[in-house]
Amino acid sequence: MHAVASFADQPADLVAGKWKPIPGAAMQWRNPARPDQVVWSGSPEPAHVEQAIEAARMAFLVWSKWPRERRYEVLRHFQKRCTVAVEAMASLICDETGKVMWDARAEAGLLGAKVDITLDEDQHGGLARVRPFDLELSATRQGRCWFRPHGVMAVLGPFNFPAHLPNGHIVPALAMGNTIVFKPSDKAPGVGQLLARLLQEALDDAGAPPGVVNLVQGGPEVARLLVSSEGLDGILFTGSWPVGRAILAANLDRPGRIIALEMGGNNPAVVLPDADLKQAAIECVRSAFVTTGQRCTCTRRVIVHQAAAAAFIPLLQKLASTLIVGPPRAEHPVFMGPVISGASRDAVLGFQAAAAARGGRILLESSRMELEGGGHFLTPGILEVERFTLGSIDPMAPMKTPGDDLEIFGPMLRVSIASSVDDALEQANATRFGLAASIFTHDDSAVARFTAEAKAGCINVNTGTAGASSKLPFGGLGLSGNHRPAGAFSLDYCAYPVAGMVEVGASAQMLPGMHFEEAWVPAQPLG
Repeated sequence: MHAVASFADQPADLVAGKWKPIPGAAMQWRNPARPDQVVWSGSPEPAHVEQAIEAARMAFLVWSKWPRERRYEVLRHFQKRCTVAVEAMASLICDETGKVMWDARAEAGLLGAKVDITLDEDQHGGLARVRPFDLELSATRQGRCWFRPHGVMAVLGPFNFPAHLPNGHIVPALAMGNTIVFKPSDKAPGVGQLLARLLQEALDDAGAPPGVVNLVQGGPEVARLLVSSEGLDGILFTGSWPVGRAILAANLDRPGRIIALEMGGNNPAVVLPDADLKQAAIECVRSAFVTTGQRCTCTRRVIVHQAAAAAFIPLLQKLASTLIVGPPRAEHPVFMGPVISGASRDAVLGFQAAAAARGGRILLESSRMELEGGGHFLTPGILEVERFTLGSIDPMAPMKTPGDDLEIFGPMLRVSIASSVDDALEQANATRFGLAASIFTHDDSAVARFTAEAKAGCINVNTGTAGASSKLPFGGLGLSGNHRPAGAFSLDYCAYPVAGMVEVGASAQMLPGMHFEEAWVPAQPLG
C-alpha cells in the first residue's frame, strides 16, 4: 500500500489563512481504480468548524467592503493559478474519483472558465442581474436598488465533480463579497484541499484579510456541525436528496438563511418515431454512461415510442456494449473508469438483480470487471421495464416495480416503450426529481409540448441530458433542487437586493387624520 504522488500536500484544514495539519488515518480515501493506493489520509478535527466560521465572520467585515473591482482582480489571479495547475488538478481528480483522464482534464479546465462566466458583464451575464440601479419615482424622490452579500457561506461539495461544482458556488460568492467555509466530499478531500490552496494563494497575493476562504475536512459529523452552526448566513450544497433533506431539517428555524440545493435526478429521454436514430442513440448512451453514470444529469430513463422501439432499442444495446471500460490513466481511449466505491458498485448490481426479480428484462447485463490492481469497475447495464411510475410515496422506500422512481447513481439505464406522445410525456414526468430531460424528434409541435410540460429545470432537444452549459442557469425542482439554479445564475443566490428611496425635496406627505402646525418646529441654531 502506498500513497499516490498526485496529492503533494500534507492533509490539513485551512483556518484564518493558516494551514492546520490533521495527520492520522481516521479518514482515508483510496483510488477507486487501485484500492491499494491511499490518496489522502487524515484525522478531521471537529473543533475547526467553529474556528473557521469565526474566521470567516471576521474576514467578512473587511472583504465585503472591498470595491467589487478589487475582489474581481483576486478572482482573476485565481484564474491564472488554475490555468497553471490544470494538469495537477486533473491528475488528482483522476486518482481520487476514478474519473478517466480526458474527463478529469475537462473538469479541471472549468475552474478558470467559471471566473469568466461570473464576471461576464453583457446582457446575458449574471452581473447584469445584481448590478445596482437608480430610477426616478417623482420629481423629488429617487428609487435605488443595491445588492448586499449574505455573509458567511458554507459550501459542501460532491465527489462526482469535486472541483468544478464547489468552485461554481465559491467564485460567485466571493465576487459578491461573501466569505467561505468549504467542506469537500469525504470521497475527494485532496481535490478540495488543492482548490482551497489555489484560492488562498490568490488571496494572499492580493493582501486579503485572513479567513476569506476556510477549509474543513471531514465526513457526516463535520457536515452536521457545519450546517447547524448559528454562525452561517448561507449553505450552498451539491449532493444527494437525503443529505439535502437533512440540511433543510437542520435549518427549519432559520428562514432567513439562504439555502441553495442541487441534488440528484432521474432524468428521462423521449425518442419519437421521426428522430434521427443515430443521433438519439449516441446522445442517450453518452448521457447515460459518461463519468460512469455518476453525473446528476445522466440519462436514467429512455422512453421510446412504440413505432421506433424495434429499431432503436437494439441500436442502444449495441452502442452501449461497445463502450470501453478500463483504467482511468490508460494510454488507449477509455470511456468509463470505475464507480466511486465498492458500495456503489454493489448498489448498481443489487438494483439490477432486484429489478430482474420483479419483472425487468436485462437487455445488457452490468457485471463486475476484474482488472489489474482491483478497482470498482462495472460494465454498462440496460434494463427494459414495462412502464415508469412514481412507485412508493417515499423515494427511499424499497423498489416495488422495476419502473419505480429511483435514482441509480451508476452505469445503469432503464428503457420503456410508450404507446403515444401522451404516454411518453406521462412516463417522463413520473418522477419526484426534476433536473434534466431530453426529447429526440423533428416534430415542432411535440417539441413545443415537451418543453412546456416536462418537469425539469434543464430541457434539451435532440441532445442528451448530460452536458449543461455554464452560460445558462443550472438546477432543478422537486427532489433535484429548491429553485435556486447555479451556472450563470449562481450570483443570484449570493447576494440579496435592498430597496431604498431618497427624498431631496420637502414633500413629507400628510394623510387624512394627521395634523401639523409650523409653530411646533423649534428654531434651529445657525451653523
